Amino acid sequence: MNTTSADETILKTDVLGRVKTPAARREQLLDEFERSGLTGQKFAEVVGIKYQTFATWAQKRRRQRGADPAVKRPKQLRWLEAVVEEGQSSGDKNPLALVLELPGGAKVQITDAKQAELAAVLLRALQRPC
Repeated sequence: MNTTSADETILKTDVLGRVKTPAARREQLLDEFERSGLTGQKFAEVVGIKYQTFATWAQKRRRQRGADPAVKRPKQLRWLEAVVEEGQSSGDKNPLALVLELPGGAKVQITDAKQAELAAVLLRALQRPC
C-alpha cells in the first residue's frame, strides 16, 4: 500500500529528464538563500540543486527586481570563538580576560570595555583588504 503525505509534491520533468521546479518553490528557495548568508554554490549544494540552475534563478530574480549588479549581498555570517582565560599579568585588576586569537597567531587580550572598543576597531581594520 502506497501512501503520500499532504506536503509531498510530484515534480514534473521535461523531455530531457530535468526536474521542473514550481515557481512558488523557486521563490521560497531564493528567499531562504537571501536569509542564509551562504554562498550561492554552498546553498545549492545544501538544498540539492545544481549550482548553474540556482545561479540562473538568482540572476533572473535580480533582473526582475531591477537590482544593481554592483550592489553586493551582505557579508556572510562568520562565527568567532571567544575564550575566557585568567589574566596573564600580575597587575590585572580583573582576573578574567577575553583573548582573541587572530589569524597568523596574534592574540588580543581584552580586560575592560575601553579595550573592547579598540579591539573592534582593530578587527574592522584587519577585515579590509590591503
